[in-house]
Amino acid sequence: MTQLDTILEFNRKFVADKEYEKYMTDKFPEKKMAIVTCMDTRLVELLPKAMNLRNGDVKLIKNAGALISHPFGSVMRSLLVAIYELRAQEVYIVGHTGCGMAALNSDQMIGSMRERGISEDVLNTLEHSGIKLNEWLRGVDNEKQGVIQTVNLVKNHPLLPAGVPVHGMLIDSTTGELEVVVNGYEE
Repeated sequence: MTQLDTILEFNRKFVADKEYEKYMTDKFPEKKMAIVTCMDTRLVELLPKAMNLRNGDVKLIKNAGALISHPFGSVMRSLLVAIYELRAQEVYIVGHTGCGMAALNSDQMIGSMRERGISEDVLNTLEHSGIKLNEWLRGVDNEKQGVIQTVNLVKNHPLLPAGVPVHGMLIDSTTGELEVVVNGYEE
């Protein structure tokens, strides 16, 4: 049985037993917050528990490193939708200890792409099209710096309404302890 088959089998029982009922909510975040955090597997359950969040409390946006790398990319668009359309009133950028983006080596990743069949023609075409893979795949010097960079990008965004606090936090990916890196109320 494939992983997909296993998921679908479980899902049929989940729906038949009405397990979804305990997760029912609407699209508006109860705590009026939007969180950008990392896609790290350690945070799937740890982050919501450490922040006392339940289903329906927040808009949760996950990506590699909790980093917003482009001011007009999909993560920033998601934050703006959360604020303007879904009633979020605060933004939290939550990085974590031991983040792979702090150790990401773009040359090594491009080498892995080559090993998995991405041709030199494709890599050269991207480069000649203005896509600098070494920059695009670059991580951060350290987790705190990544949080600070992303907070600064969000709080200085031309489409962010005045008065929206943008907080930066670092969560210990083992214990769940939260450290405030940027207090958006003090900015």
